[in-house]
Amino acid sequence: MEDVPAGAPRLTTRWGLAWIGLGLALALHVVDEALGGFLAFYNPIAEAVRARWPLPFPPTFTFDAWLGGLAVAVVALLALSACAFRGFRWMRPLSYALGVFMIANGLVHLTASVALGRPVAGTYSAPLLVAAAVYLMVATPRRTATAT
Repeated sequence: MEDVPAGAPRLTTRWGLAWIGLGLALALHVVDEALGGFLAFYNPIAEAVRARWPLPFPPTFTFDAWLGGLAVAVVALLALSACAFRGFRWMRPLSYALGVFMIANGLVHLTASVALGRPVAGTYSAPLLVAAAVYLMVATPRRTATAT
């Protein structure tokens, strides 16, 4: 039997809600990118990088593959919220890694918009994405009771 520290249910509830919040923020961000024509901006940059350096990345995408992949990612992210609600220890590093990645994602959109002097696809939802990622990192408990 596991020993659940005092306040653990409250901590894991906040953590699970933070996962849901980030999942919904990412879903909104994907819609923002799709409506703004993100691939028309991204694919030429990816092709230029690959033409300059012989790298297999960054990849280019068709709209269907890009949107389908992101839809799967959003569903998976929302499904993982159940693990945060249960306080699974292995979720902690995942929370921090995802938080850093989503903060970087949002900041790239904002920085590109400033550099170009116009909003790029995904810019309007980028602040929400950054805020949700920061909240996920803050809401991640330092200790969790469940070992799995």
